[in-house]
Amino acid sequence: MKNGRMKEEVDIDMDKDNGLIHAIAQDYETGEVLMLAHMNEEALRLTIETGKAYYWSRSRNKLWRKGEISGNEQLIKEILIDCDGDSVLLKVKQIGGACHTGYRSCFYRRINGEIVGEKVFDPEEKYGKRDGDSDSASSASAEIEQKQEQEQEP
Repeated sequence: MKNGRMKEEVDIDMDKDNGLIHAIAQDYETGEVLMLAHMNEEALRLTIETGKAYYWSRSRNKLWRKGEISGNEQLIKEILIDCDGDSVLLKVKQIGGACHTGYRSCFYRRINGEIVGEKVFDPEEKYGKRDGDSDSASSASAEIEQKQEQEQEP
């Protein structure tokens, strides 16, 4: 026992959900839940190695780093694993907003639709827009990140 803490072997169960685990991102200072996404083994490994959050896009079957286009990165402060070994909690320093819609958290509204979250950026400024289409990204890479970030929302 070191500093009054015990260590135990940690097994992460990547077999339950087609090789994916749930990843909850939480602000390391405030405890605010920022988003829910998924990780495969490579995303978890890269997250641990780089100290930046990587996720797996289920719809595109592709690895992506949070903020690779928008700059809204998540810097890892601590990683906790749940009792079943099939979910991780990423305690992060969030740079910019976590949600592709411009809000700090993807959990910015109540079930009745009432907005309770803080809007911290304009998605059009981060992702651009097409002529005549205010909801789309102007470049292919920006569109990819916006789709990736949309997948995070429940």
